[in-house]
Amino acid sequence: MAVHTFECIDAHTCGNPVRVVKAGGPALEGKTMSEKRQHFLREYDWIRTGLMFEPRGHDMMSGSILFPPHDPENDFAILFIETSGCLPMCGHGTIGTITIAIEEGLITPKIPGKIRMEAPAGLVEIEYQQTGKKVDWVKLTNVKSYLAARDLTIDCDDLGELHFDVSYGGNYYAIVDPQQNFSGVHDFNASKIVSLSKILREKINEKYKDCFVHPENDTIRDVSHMLWTGNPLDPSSSGRNAVFYGDKAIDRSPCGTGTSARIAQLHAKGIIQPHTDFIHESFIGSKFTGRVEEVTKIGNFEAVVPSIKGWARIYGYNTMTIDTDDPYAFGFQVL
Repeated sequence: MAVHTFECIDAHTCGNPVRVVKAGGPALEGKTMSEKRQHFLREYDWIRTGLMFEPRGHDMMSGSILFPPHDPENDFAILFIETSGCLPMCGHGTIGTITIAIEEGLITPKIPGKIRMEAPAGLVEIEYQQTGKKVDWVKLTNVKSYLAARDLTIDCDDLGELHFDVSYGGNYYAIVDPQQNFSGVHDFNASKIVSLSKILREKINEKYKDCFVHPENDTIRDVSHMLWTGNPLDPSSSGRNAVFYGDKAIDRSPCGTGTSARIAQLHAKGIIQPHTDFIHESFIGSKFTGRVEEVTKIGNFEAVVPSIKGWARIYGYNTMTIDTDDPYAFGFQVL
């Protein structure tokens, strides 16, 4: 029998949960966070399932574990954990983690108001504004993002043939815009989006096997998220989305990597221009502000460097144990 203890701080980013492991995380091998992510998946994925799945977590749970940076010029390194796996990058998770880390003194930035974070997907540069103890907002300059494929098709049993694009913003997204057989996310409830997404993601990865592989890191591959778009709740917003991830989760935030992927898609199509705000609504109406900060390339693809700005709030502190004598020590999922 073994008992593993984890000190955690819980927050939400625009409605979506973030659980930061303050103490108890594993010692990982590797020269980069991408290598350490692979080590974690091989030997320590039980930590992810134990802290993210029921009974300690829930279907939408996500979090992070903090590590020292590999490059002394950077402030810290991060590993993202959630119900669906160990993502290369997570935008809402970054905003929540930075808020927790600054307010709770988990990291001390070399330059106040600026942070350099090593993620499995690459280096992420971050700005934040703090008033007293509280962090007002966090703005992250994300990894290079690009439109990987446009106007692909997939057959949907419920809706008929759907056209979609695949865009990368730290993860690969199949983006479904309003069209003949899909009027928009505003006409669908969350349960319907979940049921459609789970089947379509599998079909897309079967039909387009090995078509979506990161040009600089072949451990990042395949569509992991579905992003459905539609009319915003607030007319002043630029658009609304419902992001599906994991097996049954709809992101309560506008989704950071999803917003990055959306910005890359719209820029590639000439719909948005650099240095203009894109106000992106989540399914519940919370908002991120996204921008194209720079036009660049990744491999042979035209790409952008996007930024995402949002907020988070701390709501709890936990000391959690994973006791191997417990039959549900490593968590479970019902649906």
